[in-house]
Amino acid sequence: MNTYLIVEDDTLHRNFLREVMINSDLECTQLVEAADGDEAIRLVQEYGPKGIVMDLQMPKKTGVQAAKAIWAAQPDMPIVFWSNYDDEAYVRGITKIVPACATYGYILKTSSKERLRRSIRCVFLEGQNVIDREIRGVQQRSQGRADGLTESEYEVLLDITIGLTDQAIAERRKLSLRSVQGRLQQLYGKLGVIEMPALRSGAAQFNSRTRAVAVALMSRLINQKSIEIAELDFRRTLGQDE
Repeated sequence: MNTYLIVEDDTLHRNFLREVMINSDLECTQLVEAADGDEAIRLVQEYGPKGIVMDLQMPKKTGVQAAKAIWAAQPDMPIVFWSNYDDEAYVRGITKIVPACATYGYILKTSSKERLRRSIRCVFLEGQNVIDREIRGVQQRSQGRADGLTESEYEVLLDITIGLTDQAIAERRKLSLRSVQGRLQQLYGKLGVIEMPALRSGAAQFNSRTRAVAVALMSRLINQKSIEIAELDFRRTLGQDE
């Protein structure tokens, strides 16, 4: 049985995806639908779909969290992410968890119905990765450019965003205090918050730490969901309940 799974919390978008899937010549004999990440994980275990089309921003588990759990059990599961968001936070989140053997797509909801239909066929039937041009640009900016954040710099950005001190970061990341401060300086340099204007008195106009977080939010390096996930991850390291 050719079963496919749609994961989307918005009813109108779910209906749209159903229409696209039915008209994508997938020889689909069963179409299963989930409204959140937790339900998606359960339905994958129950139905064993041949492919998944999944939103990123959903209640309970996000698309990234659900995909991570699904890929942990079935690393070759094809997944097409369909989202309104091209934030670097989401792009990094997906890039970090894609298994080497997985085929996936990242398509924006602004794409045409035909573009989405072709992308679904490419991922599910032809085994090709399909990434929207806007998303590819974000990937190249974060991975290839000299001013893109490394993973270690991105980790320390999330750490200061949830309010950790230098000492707390050092303990969490198993680094020396000097190494943490070095990473922070690299982060500040890439975000442009080292040479900042001063007040007439000569005192600093901005706090480097909070300014870095503000710049990261404005440039969409991080977002509300990535901060929430970082907070939950930190609580887990302390053995605290979510």
